[in-house]
Amino acid sequence: MSTKKRILFIANEMSPYLELTEFAETINKLAVKANDNNMEVRCIMPRFGVINERRHRLHEVVRLSGINVSIGGDDYPLVIKVASLPNARLQVYFLDNEDFFKRKSIFHDENEKWFDDNGLRTVLFCKGALETVKKFGWPPDLIHCSGWMTGLIPLFIKTAYKKEPVFSNCKVVYTIGQTTFKEKLGTDFAKLATINDNVGKKELDILKDANNVALFRAGASYADAITFGAEKVDKKLTEEFSKVKGKKTLPFKEDSDLTEYLQLYADLAK
Repeated sequence: MSTKKRILFIANEMSPYLELTEFAETINKLAVKANDNNMEVRCIMPRFGVINERRHRLHEVVRLSGINVSIGGDDYPLVIKVASLPNARLQVYFLDNEDFFKRKSIFHDENEKWFDDNGLRTVLFCKGALETVKKFGWPPDLIHCSGWMTGLIPLFIKTAYKKEPVFSNCKVVYTIGQTTFKEKLGTDFAKLATINDNVGKKELDILKDANNVALFRAGASYADAITFGAEKVDKKLTEEFSKVKGKKTLPFKEDSDLTEYLQLYADLAK
């Protein structure tokens, strides 16, 4: 039996597939470095329509087909695709849905109008990522979430999925990044995030502002460790999470060699 620690990266951006902030390249480097340091690594991200399937050699994973994600009484089918990260022996899985991820722009339309369904897309990605891990049958020792779109995952793992065996021994790292949008995710966002009876009003109160900062706050609050992925992070978040009792935190360091991240992973995944 393999003794390698299993680490899963869940992100809404990762080089070379999608680069929205500088942390996309950092995630790439962290995945490769963890893989080179005897960790078993997998990555999950959305298959936004701007990602070129032919260039990056994505193909459908038939054995993972048939995942339906239930949100608010409706079922949404997911198609799971995979690619090998260039110059590394590790796999990146892409969550695809015809209605929510195929469009040829990411969070705004061609007129820079915020998509009204970005809240639903966020819940779909977060729940879909965890359902995909369940179907893997691959219990991670550690999940590193980055990007505002992954902010629900630490909350879901500690509430909705707390009894799932695949996540029973899993620790979560969450990276707070730069604020990239000013719009709201909708008045029904917290309701959409109520994916089962273990997610109640008390847990979802943290999402009441339904904005970029609220997603970062939720992710950091429910994670086991926090890192800062940008120099310019919202001041309130910096003050709130730079030193949290009982949680390891890593400040932002430009040109970091990432060894502190590897040490953090090792400490959490003991």
